[in-house]
Amino acid sequence: MRYDYIIVGAGSAGCVLAHRLSEDLNHSVLLVEAGPVNKALSLKMPAAVLKNLQGTKHNWAYQGEPEPELNHRQLQHDRGKTLGGSSSINGMLYIRGHALDFEGWRQSGCEGWSYADVLPYFKRMESYGGGDDDYRGNSGPLTIPKTTTEDPLAQAFLQAGKEAGYPMTDDISGYCQEGFGTLDSTVYGGERLSTAVAYLDPARHRPNLTIVTDAQVRKVQLDQLNATGIEYTNSDNETVIASANKEVILCAGAIGTPQLLMLSGIGPASHLSDIGIAVAKDLPGVGQNLNEHPDFVLKFACTQPVSLWPKTRPLQKLIAGVQWLFTRKGVCASNHFDVVGCVRSAPGVEYPDLQLVISPIAVDDITWAPLQQHAFQIHVGLMQAHSRGYVELKNADPASDPRILVNYLKDPRDRALMRTGIRLIRELVEQPAFASLKGEEIYPGASAQSDEELDHFLSEGIATQWHLSGTASMGPANNPLSVVDSAGKVHGVSNLRVVDASVMPTVTNGNTNCPTIMIAEKLSDAILGKPPLQRIEAPFWTHPNYESVQR
Repeated sequence: MRYDYIIVGAGSAGCVLAHRLSEDLNHSVLLVEAGPVNKALSLKMPAAVLKNLQGTKHNWAYQGEPEPELNHRQLQHDRGKTLGGSSSINGMLYIRGHALDFEGWRQSGCEGWSYADVLPYFKRMESYGGGDDDYRGNSGPLTIPKTTTEDPLAQAFLQAGKEAGYPMTDDISGYCQEGFGTLDSTVYGGERLSTAVAYLDPARHRPNLTIVTDAQVRKVQLDQLNATGIEYTNSDNETVIASANKEVILCAGAIGTPQLLMLSGIGPASHLSDIGIAVAKDLPGVGQNLNEHPDFVLKFACTQPVSLWPKTRPLQKLIAGVQWLFTRKGVCASNHFDVVGCVRSAPGVEYPDLQLVISPIAVDDITWAPLQQHAFQIHVGLMQAHSRGYVELKNADPASDPRILVNYLKDPRDRALMRTGIRLIRELVEQPAFASLKGEEIYPGASAQSDEELDHFLSEGIATQWHLSGTASMGPANNPLSVVDSAGKVHGVSNLRVVDASVMPTVTNGNTNCPTIMIAEKLSDAILGKPPLQRIEAPFWTHPNYESVQR
């Protein structure tokens, strides 16, 4: 079988590329996905997030290595394994990141990735319910409604942010990210809007697009240092060779992409030699530079009956499910993350490095079962962690999961920043807006005050935000950690490109699905040889006194 373009992975980026590359019927495109088609109702219901993460049909559910700073706990790294990839199982939070994230990419040697360069692609991908301006688009495949909420806990969260002296923002993905505001989501018409729905479904009928599911790619076929195709195992366990006339494009994500590169002999030479893989190209950065957002959750009793807890009881849950099934409305039609606080941890920090998100229900961290009381929880996520981890192969078997070590809190600065986040949340819930709603602190508990006590709970309770990135980092060839150039081309290997979150030099300030889609939109033009969209030199807000004040 021969195609012009072969895309490996039908996730957040792969579905975008399949749509864009197949728009010209003169291009034949093969899209290969390891998981099944996305038919399950749970993939459509926004409130079914935890159900999708508890199984393995649509989830790789990678088991991480024992984390040295987390009492050697092994965290599960959930990644989508179906059409739409992680956009089909994630929390549906839609945040672009801060403008200075992309300025940082440019300064690290990624030409063409400044904020002015990426803003037109963010606009191209969306139809935003809040209107069309310099920052937002109105004709893209992703319909993003403007979030409104009447939830009492969400309203208290916003008001408490204002009372605590933080700025309020109308759009965290627009002019001003810093402060408290509503949180966009990829939910439309009461259903999850994955890239499989927004991008792939409109392209399925095209005769030049072939979609293969339940197919595990084993390696990239190389002729010297030229990518000629892929080898994969189909649903009948048959080995198939697909050839590419133009390019092989890896969109398998921050775990799958470095794994596949190394299985193909592209990666750190010493590591590949140790496990018996012939080295085709020594690229030391493959699998390195693993970025992530550590997450910690504080849980509070709710003194008013306004949490979602009663609606999780069997009968109420059944009623809500039936309501959603027939109307696409009710509690099942939301991911229940309606508001957010993007804050700076200290004076001198130029833009937000902590993300605070409230949930109107509190759950057990291990079982994810709702606490049997009215309660709420607030997540603090560290957006600019200093620690870095890696992805390595355990052996040369493509069926073996790779070794994943994030190194959470390895850099002591990260631990200090998370302690700051906990204390900022405690200050927030002591504002007048929460006076009639907040009861006792259930976890970690008000008695945990000292650095040593908080460190104990951080080691016990830090979790993943599922924002793994950076393992095939974009940058100049003279950077030893760089794997691809600014167009996603693998250094030293022709006709091989990477287009997914693994190319991020540093993770963006917020959830990674939205910027991953942007990366695919931008690189689709590079693949097709089109000139980039015209830059948009739009201003963005940073605190005028950030050097001297925290808010």
